[in-house]
Amino acid sequence: MLRMSASDGVTHVVATPHCNFRYPFEPRENRSKAADLQAAIGDSPRILLGCDFHLSFDNIRRLTEEHGPFTVNGTQYVLVEFDDFFVPNQMDHVFYEIQVAGYIPILTHPERNAVCRRKLDSIYNWITRGCLVQATAQSYLGGFGQEALRASERMLDLNLIHIFASDAHDTRHRTPLLSPAYEKVAAHRGRELADLLFTRNPECVIHGKPLSPGPEAVPPHARKRMRKWWPFPQR
Repeated sequence: MLRMSASDGVTHVVATPHCNFRYPFEPRENRSKAADLQAAIGDSPRILLGCDFHLSFDNIRRLTEEHGPFTVNGTQYVLVEFDDFFVPNQMDHVFYEIQVAGYIPILTHPERNAVCRRKLDSIYNWITRGCLVQATAQSYLGGFGQEALRASERMLDLNLIHIFASDAHDTRHRTPLLSPAYEKVAAHRGRELADLLFTRNPECVIHGKPLSPGPEAVPPHARKRMRKWWPFPQR
């Protein structure tokens, strides 16, 4: 996977093992494995650490009280993940607690969440309150089905995506390749936006810097004014 990333032009990979009830998060073991991988692959791509932080009650308590090593490369950014088919009603308060504790939540792949797809207004509201959104590159290419594809396209049109990532799991089905999605964004929205979502914003995150200025998020319920057409007078 690292060799595939390097051949695709990727310079940094953030390894984000899950942190949930099924997969315990072991920072020391993660650091050891990352060091072994780096030694095997060489200098490129650079391997950084983080985690895919599942929003459970126990995890949120650990994040806000223990200030553990859950963030991306030790920065203030933390990837947060919903269940695929469920979004808690109290998420406004949860995000508020995370932010008060000094973190910036990055909501991962909401386009793959059936509830989030129906509630883009909630995503817009979270963004206006300081949350960020990371979409999966394969979603934008149809790799997660038509619903995720349409949702990612809609979110991109509304400027509700700050980062595209691979969310890679293997070398065949969920690969670490990003260039096909980059080229699609460049073709439809221009290379400046593609560079922002695939390069500049991710670079800001791994270095703990504020994101680069980008297009303002648009409320999903906004509609362009329709021109009024008046009927011709009848004779």
